Amino acid sequence: MSKLANQKENLNVRELINEKKNTVNLNGILEKVMPKFLLGIAAISIFTTLGIILTLLFETIEFFKEIPILEFFTGTVLKPLGENAQFGVLPLLTGTLISSLIAMLVAIPIGLMSAVYLSEYASDKVRRVFKPILEILAGIPTIVYGFFAFTFVTPLLRAIIPGLEPTNILSPGIVMGIMIIPMVASLSEDAMSAVPNSMREGALALGATKLEVSWKIVVPAAISGIVASFVLGISRAIGETMIVTIASGSSKNFTFDVTQSMQTMTAYIVEVTGGDAPAGSTLYYSLYAVAMTLFVFTLIMNLIAQHVSRKYREEY
Repeated sequence: MSKLANQKENLNVRELINEKKNTVNLNGILEKVMPKFLLGIAAISIFTTLGIILTLLFETIEFFKEIPILEFFTGTVLKPLGENAQFGVLPLLTGTLISSLIAMLVAIPIGLMSAVYLSEYASDKVRRVFKPILEILAGIPTIVYGFFAFTFVTPLLRAIIPGLEPTNILSPGIVMGIMIIPMVASLSEDAMSAVPNSMREGALALGATKLEVSWKIVVPAAISGIVASFVLGISRAIGETMIVTIASGSSKNFTFDVTQSMQTMTAYIVEVTGGDAPAGSTLYYSLYAVAMTLFVFTLIMNLIAQHVSRKYREEY
């Protein structure tokens, strides 16, 4: 009986040793394969970005072979159809910048004051309720915002401003600002919450009021994150599509009158891609030239945000 027990025990030990060897071999293979697999996954985003840039670049070069680059960036007339087609991008740039400016005039004060309230005045219970409700605005589809601007905001503004056209740049600009409020408020509030309480307590101990602490201590200390939220909000406004497509119309006017219909770069891209632009035509290539201009604008805004965040970042 003792021999049989010893044999069973030796057999069990061998099985455990073999199982351990197999586990070690499998772990060794995984250790060698996983870094390469993760590198491949990470490289997908890089190759995708390069593919987008190269696609835009090659097609944009084809456009500038037919239309001088100076005429494109300084032309005030955009008439892509007809025999005497003109491709001046300034009407689109003007519409994009004006709509973005209106949006930020709405989003910055409301978003910043909301962030100050959430960070400095609201209790934990109020913050847990109020902040998710505020961020619900970020989850609403932009096409819903577009119809809201066209069917509600525009008629309301026309009752106040008699000369306002049925499609205009003012209404979508305001609604874009409403859409961007959660981004500005959330990022700014996060930056303010990162400011140490010792700075607040020190200011209060010296006799500062709550309002003075908020605007003279906390906001300057969190300025890098606040400015970054502003720049990211501008980038979001520049790249907005559906709101301006529905509510601003398709008139390619070079004007600074916010009551008139104007077209943005994104709205023009939607119009061309949804139309009958034959592949290889100048109209077709203009789509990529405008898209490359939009890409450069957005890239510049993101670089500015990164620069501001790094330059004015406070380490606590």
